[in-house]
Amino acid sequence: MSSLVDHRASVQGAVTAIEAEVGVRVCRGAVLVRLESMKMEFTVEAQADGVVRAVHVQRGDAVDEGDVLVDLAPLADAAPQAAAPAPRAMVRAELDELAARRALLADAARPQMLATRHAQGRRSARENVAALFDEGTFVEYGAFAVAAQRSRRSLDDLQKNTPADGLLTGTGLMHAAQFGVERARCAVMAYDYSVLAGTQGHNNHRKSDRLLELATQHRLPFVLFAEGGGGRPGDVDSPWVSGLHLTTFRALAALSGRVPTLGIVEGYCFAGNAALLGSCDFVISTRGASIGMGGPAMIEGGGLGVVAPDDVGPAPTLAKAGAIDLLVDDEAQAVHQARRILAWHQGDLPDAGAADQAALRDAIPPGRNAVFDPRTIIETIADRGSVIELRESFGLGVVTVLARLAGRPVAIAATNPRHLAGALDVAGCDKLARFMQLADAAGHPLITLVDTPGFMVGPAVEAQGMMRHAGRVFVTAAALRVPVVSVVLRRGFGLGAMAFTAGHFHAPVATAAWPQAEFGPMGLDGAVRLGFRKELAAAREGPERDALFEQLLGEMRERGRALNVASHLEIDDVIDPAQTREWLLRVLSTARREPLPPRRAFVDTW
Repeated sequence: MSSLVDHRASVQGAVTAIEAEVGVRVCRGAVLVRLESMKMEFTVEAQADGVVRAVHVQRGDAVDEGDVLVDLAPLADAAPQAAAPAPRAMVRAELDELAARRALLADAARPQMLATRHAQGRRSARENVAALFDEGTFVEYGAFAVAAQRSRRSLDDLQKNTPADGLLTGTGLMHAAQFGVERARCAVMAYDYSVLAGTQGHNNHRKSDRLLELATQHRLPFVLFAEGGGGRPGDVDSPWVSGLHLTTFRALAALSGRVPTLGIVEGYCFAGNAALLGSCDFVISTRGASIGMGGPAMIEGGGLGVVAPDDVGPAPTLAKAGAIDLLVDDEAQAVHQARRILAWHQGDLPDAGAADQAALRDAIPPGRNAVFDPRTIIETIADRGSVIELRESFGLGVVTVLARLAGRPVAIAATNPRHLAGALDVAGCDKLARFMQLADAAGHPLITLVDTPGFMVGPAVEAQGMMRHAGRVFVTAAALRVPVVSVVLRRGFGLGAMAFTAGHFHAPVATAAWPQAEFGPMGLDGAVRLGFRKELAAAREGPERDALFEQLLGEMRERGRALNVASHLEIDDVIDPAQTREWLLRVLSTARREPLPPRRAFVDTW
């Protein structure tokens, strides 16, 4: 036998067990003595294969760090052995319990629910969240919560039937490969309609508040899946009386202007869920959704009649009212568009190229009164596949899109001559003003394409408070921090043209015009009739008066031609339509890239 090897105490403590016996052979790693120190257990293990020669302590002895506890005589003739295989993991009851509880959270634990959702053409809340984030990046918060109903239902029942208390909350990454982890961060809150109709319970409000606090602290873009109802009266464990001190609604609203917030809705979205949805910067809805600040029960309870859930707030109706930014067929499309919108916020991508720019020379048909679709021009100028149109069914006189130029995110607004000849009416003003805010909050340039006779006029539109809506455009434009670039395609008349160029023609970084563009303080035909009323009245009615009118109009058109206006330095350039994309890129390359502080305080919900 070789010399003895002593085994010493690694801590100060008390001996709780002696596992070693004198004369007994032990293997390396075997426990010889167990100690307790500060309520923690420590073990002294054999440092080699050998035979126990002496044990110097008894159970209950107090020892100091370094005291000799056991002497071991190593086996002199023991041949080197391969390391013993790792012992089989012990059966741990707590791990089994955890696995069982986590299994209850999976959709597979409720196969009938999943089958029903799929039969309706819908996805589960977990399927939507999985589709939103890059694979394997979702971190869930509060998964083991159940409804606050333990005093009226068994815990087993609540765990099986109210998983996560009907609300998935967490964080993840989106487009990390394209933009990097820092820009890929995002938070999500998804109400689960299959759990108590997606109502807002005591515990899921605590979860939502926790997530919103994280989103605020870490400036996380926020996505809300808002299928569900309002407060849940069945949560009898809650100490709340009215619950009106909840911070959830204010906390989500406070994200506006700080990070992009995006709401997605399928099915029924009433009361509290609708209030949260309406606070988001962007709302994406399936065509079959119904959204209302009160559901059928609340409507009937208020003495307002019996209304079917589908008739409360049909999504197509709300889209026409401007409450929905994107109307899609199903949740798969909704999540796809949500990822596209958030990618627009995240930053630059490689240039995807664009269509043949020469087509722009014929984008506007010949003739001063020809109608055209500005969407064709936008699609041609922008990178292929990058255009996302917002509020297509509302404010028809204005087209607003998110897009990219050579990979750079830009916001593009265009007047639409197919509606009121491109005049700005009440809805058009509201749509444009809010779109300006979205661009400003995102920090991306705003490009405007102008073909307008000005603001809409007349008693009918003035009865809607037109002057306030027009003023909203000017006030919003004056507060913009992002660069604006404007191109007058054909008509740049009056205050409407000024509003569409951020307040006046020199407010943008640059204002250019296509060669056929005409300018004037108002529509040229009207300007002739008003400005030369006496001369026209003095001319004989018929061919003579008509000829005088055409002569005066021709002179005014010549004066208002793009090249003449540019020669007086009222606009910065006149460009070949086919050069529009290139010109925009050159202008933006020299414009300030980041907006100056302070950033926008919030984005209007309307």
